[in-house]
Amino acid sequence: MSPLVALVVGLLLGGVVAATVILRSRSDFGQSSDGAAVPLPEAALARRLFDLMDPAIVVVDADDAVILANPAARALGIVRGTRLLVPELLALSRAARTGGSRRGDVRLPGDLVGSGPRLVGVHGVRLDSGTARPAGPVALVLQDVTEARRVEAVRRDFVANVGHELKTPVGALALLAEAIEGAADDPEAVQRFAARIAHEADRLARLVRELIDLSRLQGGEPLPDLVPVDVDRVLAEAVDRTRTAARARELDIVVGGQPGLVVRGVESQLVTAVTNLLANAVAYSTGKSRVAVAARARSGFAEIAVTDSGIGIPRADRHRVFERFYRVDQSRASSTGGTGLGLAIVKHVASNHGGSVTVWSEEGLGSTFTLRIPLAGPADHPAAGTPVVATPLSLENERS
Repeated sequence: MSPLVALVVGLLLGGVVAATVILRSRSDFGQSSDGAAVPLPEAALARRLFDLMDPAIVVVDADDAVILANPAARALGIVRGTRLLVPELLALSRAARTGGSRRGDVRLPGDLVGSGPRLVGVHGVRLDSGTARPAGPVALVLQDVTEARRVEAVRRDFVANVGHELKTPVGALALLAEAIEGAADDPEAVQRFAARIAHEADRLARLVRELIDLSRLQGGEPLPDLVPVDVDRVLAEAVDRTRTAARARELDIVVGGQPGLVVRGVESQLVTAVTNLLANAVAYSTGKSRVAVAARARSGFAEIAVTDSGIGIPRADRHRVFERFYRVDQSRASSTGGTGLGLAIVKHVASNHGGSVTVWSEEGLGSTFTLRIPLAGPADHPAAGTPVVATPLSLENERS
């Protein structure tokens, strides 16, 4: 335990002990000779300190009855009257009463907390450690570690996924290099293997580039100042970047919607987000069809909707498509050349701009991804209405 952490825990437990002594010994002090109550500044300050402590603190006696609980603890819903409602907390307090100190993580049910399941780190400390018999009160100090544990899990998964994703193209490049060496006297084979090497190298470069982009978007670098950005220019640049891939798959990209919208943002990030949505639509479209992109103003936001008539997304996968490295159909990863990062980048671009991205999809009918970015000024704010994500995109004022 670091000196700083030890100091904080010492202060917390000192406050708990002081408050415990104050409440359990009221009859011994705080009175004048004639029996009149005399307020003690030390008692008031100790109780005030206890109530203002950010960690949730509960003190239970030898019979596991709650004798003290600060507002933070009661807000968690773990205390009712003199009862501690979570069996795991009772077990930890009993272990601390026997062993002097115990630590552990305890999961609080969502219906108990009222805001979804929470994970709390608990430090249980016996307060009468100087006595020979473990029969005194125990203090439980609870700190919400839900987000910290989630971030740790995401970081572990991210490192594992990056290793796996990098291993695939690197391994392919090594095998193809050996194949070229063994086919040195076969020009056609060399040309074929060289084309595959170029493909894998491009995939590796794209993966590294998107990892860098994602790192920047997640806080690795400060977000540039938001400035007015012309949505029409964003759409034109994104379509231009995607047109070659669309033509290779015999797809048309159609642009429509409301022209002249202006948002506040970073143009390069917005172009990347729309490009990723278009590239995703192109990759998962089937047959000779078209991909549509349209913008409109609604409820103070510019909504940029990208619609395809492709294979669609199964219902069970829709809430996960914005996760890093997640692919609905792993078997199509090599054929589409996707890294599984494109939609995650879109999500972070939207978040950094104070917006959001949503998806509507039906298997066999296609998908509509809608990027919502705040408009630049009050003059651009339209009347409220139904979000475009509720139904597939309809093109109005279509322009190519």
